[in-house]
Amino acid sequence: VDPFLSLLHSISSALSDAELSAMKFLCRDKIRKRKLEAVQSGRELFIILMEQQEMASDNLEFLRKLLQHIDRDDLVAQLVRFEEEEPHAPEDQPDVREKPNAVICDNVGREWKKLMRELGMPEVKLDRIEAAHRFNLYEQLVQALREWQRWKGKDAKVADLIKALRGCNLNLVADMVEE
Repeated sequence: VDPFLSLLHSISSALSDAELSAMKFLCRDKIRKRKLEAVQSGRELFIILMEQQEMASDNLEFLRKLLQHIDRDDLVAQLVRFEEEEPHAPEDQPDVREKPNAVICDNVGREWKKLMRELGMPEVKLDRIEAAHRFNLYEQLVQALREWQRWKGKDAKVADLIKALRGCNLNLVADMVEE
């Protein structure tokens, strides 16, 4: 079971109807009224917030603020424990010098899925990214490259990006990355 989803389930189960109502009120600037009215549980609210990129396992600030506003310090503490337990090993992160993402994002365009397939990304991940950023091609590629870097960890190398670009016949972009 995904630890993040387990955390959200635990928080959802601990919310009273009044607290859920207060959280929904606090989300009025983030979620359309009709959608909010249909929300019957914390879990449903969290699903919408995740879909709208307002929270994720590595971005819990909005959830923290919601819990603080409804005076649930116990749930805030649970959130803090989750963040502290999450592995953030620096050796699993890509080398900071290996960030040609801006060049790629500025020049790849609609060929982004082809590039990510060449890098070996699973189709399911590509579909999730595309759905999350349906009308923003640039953001789809940014998120896909970030996901690839997380997925590969310290093995995310510029040389692999260049090889994949050339494999997709995006030689001009590959040349720009090499520069």
